[in-house]
Amino acid sequence: MKVGLFVTNQQHLETDMVGALEEHYVMIRHIRDNGWDSLFSGQHYLNEGNNKQLQLVPFLARLMAEAGEMTVGLGILLINLHNPVYVAETVASLDVIARGNFVFGVGLGYRKAEFDAFQVPKGKRVARFEECLNLVKRLWTEDEITYESEVCKLDGVTMNIRPVQKPHPPIWIAANNDAAVERAARLGDAWFVSPHSTTATNLRQMALYKAERERAGKPMPEEMPIIKEVFCAKDRRTAIEMAGPYLGGKYKDYFKWGQDQAMPDDESFDQSFGDLLKDRFVLGSPEECYEQLRPYWERLGVNHLVIRTHWAGMPLSTGLHSMRLISNELMPALRKV
Repeated sequence: MKVGLFVTNQQHLETDMVGALEEHYVMIRHIRDNGWDSLFSGQHYLNEGNNKQLQLVPFLARLMAEAGEMTVGLGILLINLHNPVYVAETVASLDVIARGNFVFGVGLGYRKAEFDAFQVPKGKRVARFEECLNLVKRLWTEDEITYESEVCKLDGVTMNIRPVQKPHPPIWIAANNDAAVERAARLGDAWFVSPHSTTATNLRQMALYKAERERAGKPMPEEMPIIKEVFCAKDRRTAIEMAGPYLGGKYKDYFKWGQDQAMPDDESFDQSFGDLLKDRFVLGSPEECYEQLRPYWERLGVNHLVIRTHWAGMPLSTGLHSMRLISNELMPALRKV
């Protein structure tokens, strides 16, 4: 089992962003020095409510300087909001900075404010996603491209900056609803399983993913990644007390933003924290967390666990408390899986 960290880049409005960035360096140095495998972070524009964040590409590029030999990845880039030439050259540059140890994670997005800001009209969001992803791959692999649409115009162009990895970095597609999971099976190198669904939904959708891979004539990926909300403490009660206000706050924001509208019908976030965490979040002692995670490798076939254990507003000391227990007690057990 590979183990990575998903870095929460969102901060509350009152947070000093320079200080928050320094705290991120502390967390990255911890996982680097304790043998974690990977580092990811995500993207949003025009954060709502009591939230703000640094933009993903410069943020992640700076963290690479602290990451050592870890795999670094976009988790995720909202590709249909961007010009494909920008994406192709930017991700190729990141792959060079990472010395060919980079993951290109992409997703569709779900927030109207973002689609409107980048003039992605309703009814064209999926088509724009597929078009942009296809063009990025063509720019990385073809010597000359001529193409014209409302997205961009390319007249016999050649992109000279190419990724280190050939033909390109692995493409992990985040997907929440059933149609998106099947799209990830067709278009990506792996489905980047989200942390939002229950285990039962993950299991049902994995069957859809496998069936669609088979229909497309593609083998199952060697790497099966998932993001999970995990917090370790001395016991489950303590973990809930320490993490609950911050993790619960994150999902209240998701509900306000409409994240669960992009989920299957039975995955509403309009629940109490106690109901929301059932079969969804992994909280407890290292031993309890191990048992809660067991279905993901035994039944889903997951072999790359990307852990989010720090959320907006959480003190650095609280996040490090969980990270140390994961490093010292949970990760050695996961390595034996």
